[in-house]
Amino acid sequence: MTDLFHAAATADHDAARLLLPHLGSGRPITRRLLNEVMASAYGGSDADGRWTQRTSFEVLEHALALHLRAAGSGLRSFADVSAIVALSDRLPTQTVRSEEQLDWQQFSTPIDIAAVAVLLADVQADDVILEPSAGNGLLVAHLGSYKVLQLNELDPVRRARLHRVFPEATISGEDGATINSTLSAAEPPTLILMNPPFSRSLGRGADDYAAVRHLQAALRRLRSGGRVVAIMPDWFGPSARMRDQYETVLRDVTVRTAIRLEKCYLKHGTSVAVRLFVIDKAPGNAPPAIIQRSSVGELLPALRVPERSTLKSDAPMPAPRRSAGISIFRALKSSRPEPRAYHAPVRNDVLPVDYEKLATPAPLLEQTGVYLPYRPSRISFATAGEHPTPLVESVAMGSIPAPIPDYVPSLPERTVAERLLSASQLETVVYAGHAWSQTIPGRFKPNKEGVGLTLAEDGDIYRKGFFLGDGTGAGKGRQIAACILDNWLQGRRRNIWVTKNAPLLEDARRDWTALGGVSGDIQPISNWKIDEPIRLDQGVLLVTYPTLRSMRGNHSRLRQIVDWAGADFQGVLAFDEAHEMGGVAGGEGALGAKEGSQQGICGVLLQNQLPGARVLYASATGASDVNNLAYAVRLGLWGPETAFADREQFISSIRQGGIAAMELVARDLKATGLYMARALSFAGVEYEILRHELTPAQIEIYDTYADAWSIIHQNMERALELTGIVDGLENATLNSGAKASARSRFESTKQRFFGQVLLSMKLPTVIAAVRRHLANGQSVVLQLVTTAESILDRRLDALSPDDRADLEIDLSPREYV
Repeated sequence: MTDLFHAAATADHDAARLLLPHLGSGRPITRRLLNEVMASAYGGSDADGRWTQRTSFEVLEHALALHLRAAGSGLRSFADVSAIVALSDRLPTQTVRSEEQLDWQQFSTPIDIAAVAVLLADVQADDVILEPSAGNGLLVAHLGSYKVLQLNELDPVRRARLHRVFPEATISGEDGATINSTLSAAEPPTLILMNPPFSRSLGRGADDYAAVRHLQAALRRLRSGGRVVAIMPDWFGPSARMRDQYETVLRDVTVRTAIRLEKCYLKHGTSVAVRLFVIDKAPGNAPPAIIQRSSVGELLPALRVPERSTLKSDAPMPAPRRSAGISIFRALKSSRPEPRAYHAPVRNDVLPVDYEKLATPAPLLEQTGVYLPYRPSRISFATAGEHPTPLVESVAMGSIPAPIPDYVPSLPERTVAERLLSASQLETVVYAGHAWSQTIPGRFKPNKEGVGLTLAEDGDIYRKGFFLGDGTGAGKGRQIAACILDNWLQGRRRNIWVTKNAPLLEDARRDWTALGGVSGDIQPISNWKIDEPIRLDQGVLLVTYPTLRSMRGNHSRLRQIVDWAGADFQGVLAFDEAHEMGGVAGGEGALGAKEGSQQGICGVLLQNQLPGARVLYASATGASDVNNLAYAVRLGLWGPETAFADREQFISSIRQGGIAAMELVARDLKATGLYMARALSFAGVEYEILRHELTPAQIEIYDTYADAWSIIHQNMERALELTGIVDGLENATLNSGAKASARSRFESTKQRFFGQVLLSMKLPTVIAAVRRHLANGQSVVLQLVTTAESILDRRLDALSPDDRADLEIDLSPREYV
């Protein structure tokens, strides 16, 4: 610490102590009084450059913290907050802001809101309390007795003031958005009070979701059963824009109280509205209704202190236990290495993923059927866990080793050490990066017509892509998120994730947040209208295939995405469920020749418009048909330096070779490091066949159902003919809309009836259901009631009198109209 810095800190504290008698006097603290105190402590005025008006407000906050701590916690109920409100009213308005204040988002908590937050926290004597962005300490200055106080503040000047106000506290200077890892060595807090920066993040600059990142880190750091009292921006709520992020962040916790306050920051120079949340880290019911007021005084009568939840120990999850029973896959299970012991690091620095290159491919494990147990063939990770479920690959694929990669990804060390990614999933990140370091031979320009690329000396160089063909359960979503995270940490903060439908947004956010991201990083394109630019400085843009092909007038989603990405886009362009683009080349269908699918064409056009994109295809059925590989234009399967001049020649040649040729394509792609396909093993799976023998009565019920509906269908067709909807002579439809409507209503009635039959399987219920559904008064059905009932009546006549009595059904004449 330099002498100049020490002198400034001393002057700060001296000025604050000069203000203490005035704070306790009950008289207003005017700007003139504040200036006089500052001039006395600093030995000169602000005109002399000794201090600034912003510094005087910082000193005032320091004096307030000293005053409140010296007075002791007199807060016993919300009625005691009135005195704090009166003190706040005597303070001058902070009308001056500095660049540093804006950069660090240094907007301290007003003392009246802080008092409310402390009361809602329900502080206990054995609480371990943390404030992740402590500032000058105003939020925790009201605290009474507690066990441990942990304060974190990035600004060194404010951190020095905290040492004077809270000499017994443990004070650190970490980024509040990373405290779950950077403060992992400290005792986990049972109570967190926080007022995070709303729109600025360390290392990110402008960040619309900074407060969400801080809250998510705090909830992860909090002990199970503990409480967070957080002051959040007004936009953080269950609105249409933020509902997904709001529900994701608060998914596993309980919101006890939600408050919205307007114009309560006027003394701090802003009229911004804020929200105050009381959150317990415990599962619970739906969030409560939001309490909205314009001042703290109006708020107090509506508040109550929610009861604290029971604290729970956060014991580490036990390692999965494997069955020791007899299995025909014993050799396969015995060949698996024992898990390596590991220790969670204190920090979570971004580090290169350490692995050893294997000059000789790893030996094959014992074959079972047509599968081989999967293992990375060319690399061995220093710290990585096995996949939760054993993986296998076909013998044909397993016999081909992958090339030795040169790419080294960079990931948070805890992502690897805590086995958030298995060795097989880490291998995907390595080989995807290896593929993206290569380019397709030649220079190309997109065709003006069609979806192809044309060789051109003045064209662009296109980056190679990577194909992930893992089956269900291998974690394709987690691997896509890991590839994006690797590039995110290298500065490529714009990425595109194309998926099947909108509900998969939650799955994408689950995989992203599991690796340490924030749900707000992934934003659906539906947040922006098709005719407006996408206002997202950085993040992962989630696009669905149907949305990708949508157009409106002269505007299209495809052009909107390309404009957002920019011509120099080098982020990840991930096509999850890539087979959704399978029909891009058209071909022969069941009804003859068909054109290429629009969403497949748009997917290829998106690739063509972004030559520098790191394209990742993910599909478990991508290579089931050679025609479906037409969208994979970044794999270098055709074109210069290949055996096929263009896509059409590749498709026709491979189609002639059948499945064997497709297998050769997959093997060649793996040998070049562009493809891998693993699947879950069935090792240890036990099953037995359960047979349900139908009783004679159940068989009779089904026969009754089938006979009745056979006649009903015949009469249905006859009714359509008699009403002129169908021409019986030419077997042609004269009114397709009427025919479709009649059949639709008829089939829906049939399905409801059939569901009742399956649920009951009792003859009396069957008979009643047939009569009820046929007696609906519609002309088409009336023609066949008599025929259907004659079948039922014959069934009834075959029963004995005792059985007929057991039916408990009214057999009297029926009226259906």
